Amino acid sequence: MFARWGALVHRRRWVVLVAVLVVTVTGGLWGLGVFDKLTQGGYEDPGSQSAQVSRIMQDALGQRPADVVVVYTAPAGRTVDDPDMAARVTQALSGLPPERVAQRVDYWSTQAPTLISGDRTLALATITLAGEDYDTRQVNYQAIADQLTVEGIETRVGGQAPTEQAMTDRSNADLVIAEAISLPVTLVLLLFIFGSAVAAALPVLVGGLSIFGALGVLRALSLGLEVNNFAVNVATLLGLGMAIDYGLFIVGRFREELAGGAEPREAVRRTVATAGRTVAFSATLLVIALSGLLVFPMDFLKSMAYGGMSAVAIAAIVSLTLLPALLAILGRNVDRLAVRRAPTGEPRWLGRVADAVMRRPVWFAAPIIAVLVVLALPFGDVRFGGYDVKQLPPGDPNRVTAEVIADNFPGAGDNTAEIVLRGADQADAAAFVAAGKQVPGVLDVVPTGANGDVFAFSAPLAGESSSDEARDAVDGLRAVASDAEVLVGGFPAMVADSVDAIVAQVPWMIAILVGATLVLMFLAFGSILLPVKAVVMSALSLSATFGVLVFVFQQGHFADALGVTPQPAQAGMMVLIGAVVFGLSTDYETFLLSRMVEARAHGMSTPDAVRTGLVRTGRMITAAALLLGVVTGAFAMSSLASMRFIGTGMIVALLLDATVVRMLLVPAVLRLLGDASWWAPRGLRRLQERAGLSEVEAPRELERV
Repeated sequence: MFARWGALVHRRRWVVLVAVLVVTVTGGLWGLGVFDKLTQGGYEDPGSQSAQVSRIMQDALGQRPADVVVVYTAPAGRTVDDPDMAARVTQALSGLPPERVAQRVDYWSTQAPTLISGDRTLALATITLAGEDYDTRQVNYQAIADQLTVEGIETRVGGQAPTEQAMTDRSNADLVIAEAISLPVTLVLLLFIFGSAVAAALPVLVGGLSIFGALGVLRALSLGLEVNNFAVNVATLLGLGMAIDYGLFIVGRFREELAGGAEPREAVRRTVATAGRTVAFSATLLVIALSGLLVFPMDFLKSMAYGGMSAVAIAAIVSLTLLPALLAILGRNVDRLAVRRAPTGEPRWLGRVADAVMRRPVWFAAPIIAVLVVLALPFGDVRFGGYDVKQLPPGDPNRVTAEVIADNFPGAGDNTAEIVLRGADQADAAAFVAAGKQVPGVLDVVPTGANGDVFAFSAPLAGESSSDEARDAVDGLRAVASDAEVLVGGFPAMVADSVDAIVAQVPWMIAILVGATLVLMFLAFGSILLPVKAVVMSALSLSATFGVLVFVFQQGHFADALGVTPQPAQAGMMVLIGAVVFGLSTDYETFLLSRMVEARAHGMSTPDAVRTGLVRTGRMITAAALLLGVVTGAFAMSSLASMRFIGTGMIVALLLDATVVRMLLVPAVLRLLGDASWWAPRGLRRLQERAGLSEVEAPRELERV
């Protein structure tokens, strides 16, 4: 099938080239409009109790959490009760346009003790913006932002709307910086790897078109779905990274075929039949791995899946269409504009490594497995938290404001439970207030509104919103006995509900990842043990990566060097990294095993086939990991902690997987398994052959490498 496709692309190379360019460029230009459609929401489980509380408070009580919180500081030597300050702040707040502001609550108009600090030098104003959707509220915030500052009075602005705006601005800026860094560095590395400017430019071209195409898909999805801002970051990271990887393998195999004496037409056909087939399988595995994120109810995880799946799929499509067409047009000119003599033959160091592993497989496998297990140990202490203002770097104005509020206004910070009693009367409400105050970790229970048989309360909690103390307090409030229905929401409850929803769906995600890997790798290679081994190797690599992330980002080791604040891990980011790293692990496994299976099909013994596969793909796998590491490394420099978390996790996974695991552990395990590596029951073997997906090209040579 793939050989026929390669021959067709060679015959229709100009048609394929023009068609792919038109579709990707047109779609990408239209897709640039997606940046105005992205949101920072979608972190809550819409079916959770906390989301239900939010809906009840808005529908029954007309209450919605404040979008903007402003802290006003009295001039030195005065308090916020100073008449001049009160008049000036009140005048500024009263001048806010009513079409932009749905509700305003401030200390000077209410004299509420919860809106003034203990030393009376700080006072709060909370603003609920007009608008039922995220985009409208953000527009309204931008329209009033400059009016919140009062000249001569220190003003700090925070809250959900400005924080989300800051995160969006930083995310977009980081995206530009990451591309500006990664693209030139990647091109230089490709130039060094291939030795030719023409060959080096091809994977970068595929990467750029893949990102462009993914933007078009994301904009189309945003017309009917909520797409989180980070979907573009994930699409850019994976689109560029995987397109360069795929381009590297396809261009490398094409040059290998030319060097072996094949004419350009035959070289294109062989390349698509071998490297192209492997790209198709590995991309399918990665897309399915990312689709595992769709089982979670949070829209931000689904957005990550949309961005990653579209970018990887388009990278594979462009690599199997436009890239072979370009190779057919260029032919031997792919080596034009040489800047250095490209390495020929097989790398001697890989040959020596392969020989050593084949001679002493246990000596390599045992210590590597032991090290991976040790690296994974910190993951046993993982604690999960939420996506909050700590994602911004220390010193960011929004983060500073949140810290000031948490220190001086515990009832106005995000560590507050919002409680609804439904089907209650005054006696039920009074009884709940008394019982709620007795729950450990609850600082107070304050009535905030009532409508018929619906009563609302606010309960500031001790500790931080993602702490075990806050989680226990939420559970305690939910367990309070009452004749009415007790529902607890607020940010701490939302964090707890989101973590519970993710943990509940993880088994389904694992089933998708493992099931797809077992089925597709069996269809690709016709072996029972190879897919099982791939799953075990990927699990080891992933566990070690998680352990390192917990060690750094939660326990705080080397956190200062990375410029992050130690805090509980985000469950959503962990499953995202799980899907990506598992997919990448099987991706490199597929490239490695494909050459081993090809050598085995040509009659080599198991040790020779393993050695040949390692020697012929090792340099390319290492180069691919290095290039993807450059791309992810640029994202690890992001000012947002979540992007640093993803970038660091990817770098650790690549370092472990593409070097230690694929270069040493996998060959050692295959050597220990021996001929059983290639075994499958006769019935399953016939099924795999009937599927017609295992194409093995006739060899140019059968001798041992």
